Amino acid sequence: MRRVVITDLTRFTNPDIVCTAAIDEATGECLRPMPYLKSAKVAELNIHPGAILEGDLTVNDGNSNPHLEDSSYTTLNYLGAASSDDFKSILDRTLSNSVASGFGVTLADGQKHIPVGVDANCSIITIKIPPTSLHIHEDQYKPGKIKASFTDGAGQSFRYLSITDRGVFDFAKNHQNDGQLSKVQLFLLTQKELYLRIGVSRQWKLGERDGYWLQVNGIYTFPDFFDEIRTYV
Repeated sequence: MRRVVITDLTRFTNPDIVCTAAIDEATGECLRPMPYLKSAKVAELNIHPGAILEGDLTVNDGNSNPHLEDSSYTTLNYLGAASSDDFKSILDRTLSNSVASGFGVTLADGQKHIPVGVDANCSIITIKIPPTSLHIHEDQYKPGKIKASFTDGAGQSFRYLSITDRGVFDFAKNHQNDGQLSKVQLFLLTQKELYLRIGVSRQWKLGERDGYWLQVNGIYTFPDFFDEIRTYV
């Protein structure tokens, strides 16, 4: 049995399933329960970023790069919520200085994907950036969807990455017509620390570019959190 802390809760176009990822408290290993959890199960288990679960999770043999964290599971039980300090400690244990160093790949300026055939270290990383470095944009072409732009610790800029953080996405969708998204941006400026969980999609071909696309899986602030988006304390 493992005790894990949920670090990623991300949405799909299909609202009936949710992608989760967690860090093993003992080993620091990242695991992604597969098959994806049903949204109803997520609600039943009270799964949210910072939730502590106990269960039988085993990393699958033969996972294809870069999704090396895919794990089978048989039972999952909710034990409670991690404190803010404990959740921050989990993020610190998984920290990378930059997007490129975390994934172990070279990314050109403006590149938003890891090409097929390029081996990466993993499919999910954590980076820490100044709160002033993150900008959240409404997608002018797809109402209710949002994008993120930021500069990482190596000074590399990433523009208009998809935000798949379920809490942030749902907030944006619910407030797409009332201008409330600006409240999130203003809130970020009041915080001392900001962590991003950066993941990659499953393989997707866009024009001539075939690969695994960068996305923002989680946006976490300290010492406070935006209570209309999530509670992990």
